[in-house]
Amino acid sequence: MIGRLNHVAIAVPDLEAAAASYRDTLGAVVSEPLAQPDHGVTVVFVELPNTKIELLHPLGEESPIANFLQKSPSGGIHHICYEVDDIHAAREHLTEQGARVLGDGEPKIGAHGKPVLFLHPKDFFGTLIELERV
Repeated sequence: MIGRLNHVAIAVPDLEAAAASYRDTLGAVVSEPLAQPDHGVTVVFVELPNTKIELLHPLGEESPIANFLQKSPSGGIHHICYEVDDIHAAREHLTEQGARVLGDGEPKIGAHGKPVLFLHPKDFFGTLIELERV
């Protein structure tokens, strides 16, 4: 059901410094910051030959990333995103298997302009999983 790894998301306390580190120290191609108000984050994508790194920074006080950074002030891995061909079929299969979809269970448009869902980390060994339609 799941396809290729789309990205690994890392919450960072300083988006500009994190982007500069990937760009200047590691020599990666780094996107411009992109505000995602519906998700409460600003994102920067680090392009790699086989996947992406998504740097996440809070957009507002109510951001889930602000909560994450309160618990882990240095930042850290926030979630892993896998691609799926059919996000609705994936949701149905996963809920039949007992996995919990976060929020209202309906896909929202993610940073790539495609529908996404998040799965409860307690159902996947402490890892927040994002599914993105290809």
